Amino acid sequence: MTEGELKAARDRIASARSITVLTGAGISADSGVPTFRGEGGLWKQFRAEELATPEAFESHPEIVWEWYQWRRKIIAEKSPNPAHTALVLLEQTCPGFTLITQNVDGLHALAGSRKMIELHGSLWRLRCIGCGRITENRSLELPPLPACKDCGALLRPDVVWFGEAIDPADLQTSLEACKTGEVFLVVGTSGVVQPAASFASLAKAHGAFTIEVNTVDSEMIDRDALLIGRASEVVPQLIDLINDNRSN
Repeated sequence: MTEGELKAARDRIASARSITVLTGAGISADSGVPTFRGEGGLWKQFRAEELATPEAFESHPEIVWEWYQWRRKIIAEKSPNPAHTALVLLEQTCPGFTLITQNVDGLHALAGSRKMIELHGSLWRLRCIGCGRITENRSLELPPLPACKDCGALLRPDVVWFGEAIDPADLQTSLEACKTGEVFLVVGTSGVVQPAASFASLAKAHGAFTIEVNTVDSEMIDRDALLIGRASEVVPQLIDLINDNRSN
């Protein structure tokens, strides 16, 4: 990444009146959040792909909940990093801003992001499988099988599991944001998981300048600029000077 590339991307962001941001595991990795998948992602004798399914929850809800409580305790010790806070500043200064995150760790919300779509849900929300009620709950001392206070049915994490569909309203809002953003900024995601994998192409097709921030070249198609580096270092450089420019 050269100073010229960084400045060109920064200038695009500074002049845009509408910006859509997509974040993935890479932004949370800089806060020390593990991926819980792939290499080193084995928990006891299970992989995430075996536990994060409706079938696993139906067959062995106590094991699934033990795994999620273990994850919640790890993430509870983590804090938002400079990339998270820089995106909050961008939200506060850009009139048309939308943040789409694939992460379920809640760090964007903790940093102060509000114009946000948690595409895959949040570990800090619980959903009743009976009445459907959704509640926020950050307790690290949940019972092994938490139950709904309203109807007594079993609670589950309010996340999108393998084999489940993303909430149609969240998906529609995300697609509209991709179509309307003058700049589409991708941070810390390989862009291979659908439907988010198609967001950059959709944004580009509607005239957006697309920027990728990543530690490696993901070979994302329809990309105008690639900034190699850690999210916590690159994103603040993109945004730190923009707030001064917008306020002048």
